[in-house]
Amino acid sequence: MIYLYCERSGPGLWSEPLNAATNVLFLLAALICAWRARRRRQVDSEILAAILGSIGIGSGLFHLFATRWALWLDVLPILAFEFTYLGLYLGRVAGLSPARVTVTLVLFAASIALAGMEPALFNGSLGYVPAWLALAWLGWDYRRRTGNRLLLAMVALFGLSLALRTVDLLVCPVWRWGTHWAWHALNAVVLGGALEAYMRCRAQPPSAPLRASARV
Repeated sequence: MIYLYCERSGPGLWSEPLNAATNVLFLLAALICAWRARRRRQVDSEILAAILGSIGIGSGLFHLFATRWALWLDVLPILAFEFTYLGLYLGRVAGLSPARVTVTLVLFAASIALAGMEPALFNGSLGYVPAWLALAWLGWDYRRRTGNRLLLAMVALFGLSLALRTVDLLVCPVWRWGTHWAWHALNAVVLGGALEAYMRCRAQPPSAPLRASARV
């Protein structure tokens, strides 16, 4: 049994009721995004929506069983969404060449690996900082292309959810439910909003590549 979050008080299947239940929000966001992607006839967006749904399933299983195998089911869909979203945005929205997209993804993977070398630091939240910075970069690019701040708003919301994830164990003495469930709730909005931003860009003609200052 893996004890990572404040809410878990024992080995029972329902020892993390809020952490488990809030994963339904990922499934709801996935269904909404899948519906909108189908209406726009964007197969790539439907794939992202499916991965978003798998995040809810994997995370839900981990917060129910809290075992090593369930932990992998929690982590792998998150990584799949991060890499798929970044690769698709850079290639199909930003217009980078396949070679530059590949280099960027390799550097992104390296940054995640480095951040994950200290898993106990900041309650494991350090591993999500590369994703936050990447989203900020894309948010800036999205704002420049469309004049819309949707993706930047998701960056701010992701920062708040990351802070709540970080303080989960710290608030245990005064709030036994912790704050990890809020990380789920906010991230369902973040990922759904990020996917909506991508779908809006995909519905428009291809854009020019990122500015030289933002290229890899």
